[in-house]
Amino acid sequence: MRLRALLDTDALGLKLLGGEEELDRSVRGVMTTDLRDPSRYLSGGELVLTGLAWRHDAEDSEPFVRILVQQGVTALAAGEAELGDVPADLVTACARHRLPLFAVHESVAFATITEHVVRQVSGERAGDLAAVVDRHRRMMTSGPAGGGPDVVLDLLGSDLDLRAWVLAPTGRLIAGSKAAGPALPAETCGRLAAEHLTATRTGRRAPHRVLLGGTTYSLFPIRSTVRSPQTARDARETLLSDWLLAVEADAGDWAEERLDLLHGVTQLIAVERDRRDAARTVRRRLAQEVLELVQTGAAPAEIAARLRVAAPVLLPGLGAAPHWQVVVARVDWDGDEIEGGPVAQALLEEILVDPLSAGPEHSDRIAVAHTGDEAIALVPLPAVTAEHDGSETGVLADALLESVRDPLTAGLDGDGHLTIGVSAAVHSAEGLRGALEEARHARRVAAARPGRVCAAGHQELASHVLLLPFVPDDVRRAFTARLLDPLRDYDRRHRAELIPTLEAFLDCDGSWTRCAGRLHLHVNTLRYRVGRIEQLTGRDLSRLEDKLDFFLALRMS
Repeated sequence: MRLRALLDTDALGLKLLGGEEELDRSVRGVMTTDLRDPSRYLSGGELVLTGLAWRHDAEDSEPFVRILVQQGVTALAAGEAELGDVPADLVTACARHRLPLFAVHESVAFATITEHVVRQVSGERAGDLAAVVDRHRRMMTSGPAGGGPDVVLDLLGSDLDLRAWVLAPTGRLIAGSKAAGPALPAETCGRLAAEHLTATRTGRRAPHRVLLGGTTYSLFPIRSTVRSPQTARDARETLLSDWLLAVEADAGDWAEERLDLLHGVTQLIAVERDRRDAARTVRRRLAQEVLELVQTGAAPAEIAARLRVAAPVLLPGLGAAPHWQVVVARVDWDGDEIEGGPVAQALLEEILVDPLSAGPEHSDRIAVAHTGDEAIALVPLPAVTAEHDGSETGVLADALLESVRDPLTAGLDGDGHLTIGVSAAVHSAEGLRGALEEARHARRVAAARPGRVCAAGHQELASHVLLLPFVPDDVRRAFTARLLDPLRDYDRRHRAELIPTLEAFLDCDGSWTRCAGRLHLHVNTLRYRVGRIEQLTGRDLSRLEDKLDFFLALRMS
């Protein structure tokens, strides 16, 4: 029960002396004491009743109140029968420690207050306990049977009067109960997702409590039943793929039974999500088959045959073969060998969904495979991507991360990077290999930029990679000689392997730890070699422009 309810009960004879802003605190019990130090009898959440027999002079109030606050007491009620008015020094001490203080009229016995509080608190607990079993039965019946997250959230609203929403790690709204009313604003969803990812990364115990715009939300992780933190080698393998449950309430006031109920709710939603995720198996397999054919140099006719099979699955009812785009994503964690492919795959499947589309179903037009640390999406487009005014539709790199940048930056902050590359649209199997390479080159351009979350599109390659075949031979030779000949000469004279080091450094997107691991070098040795490259060429490999020049020189050599 709340303090406000006690104050509103006239029969209790309580008068508020301080702490009006704290009246929404919960009362979990009551204790009467006149001990100077009652700490051994306190467990937190109590309304403490005192006749002030412990007070001999004004100096006694401060230590008494400090002890109560340290033990988590909810409020103090002082009787007026012994001293008349409650002493000013006690009022001051309570105000200093933000402890609500009540005066109890001399006509009201402490036993009356105690009986009222015990009856109310016990009744609430009994009601919760009696309903838990029935709620679990109803949720287990309706949730996994196909009702979806909305049914479970509606039960929370109808039975516990809780407004709740399910969010993706990107902040996209998955589901909300009818009792929750209008959908949460996109900005609020994004901030809640960011707070959840930050709290999870820092190891804070769930539920995570967040105050936004004067409203307290409690955030519960929804762990996958297939790939959980317990089965993963590192918690970061699941960090960016788990959903979360946001409840408009302060779970810090809840009894263990109610917390257990909410954890049960997250398990039900996790089962429902895993069941729906299984529907993506066909799309993932199609993407994997097409990708393997493209990467192994299969005949265009064979690739085209697989595309004809994929088109009806991804775009039901479409008569003509669609255009296709390729999107490549990679998640890298500094200094650690963490499996990034599955995380990038789950993230890409979420990011490519329209951020304004609510609902648990992922887009039926996205097929994502993963190979190593890289995720590759095959995105069909039902029409040509160039509009009459020359603008482009389909997947656009500059808009892809607009709504998800802040939450994902919070999840990656400290040691993670997400980079994405987007190809132009192609209309045949012959174009897919080029589209894949184009998306990979764009991702490398994104990786050279500052920031935890970056994307680049094919438009940003138009001035270099796509034009390389048309550069005159004499220009190519002069360009590459100016940058690479000093390194080749040095390698011949000293066997220093500067050229292989440069290639590996660029391929690792400038990551010292990954490059050193690939070359089996100490990081200090790698830094020495890169420093020698910069000294011989007069370039700076921390600058994007110089990285691109070296990249082009190596491509043209």
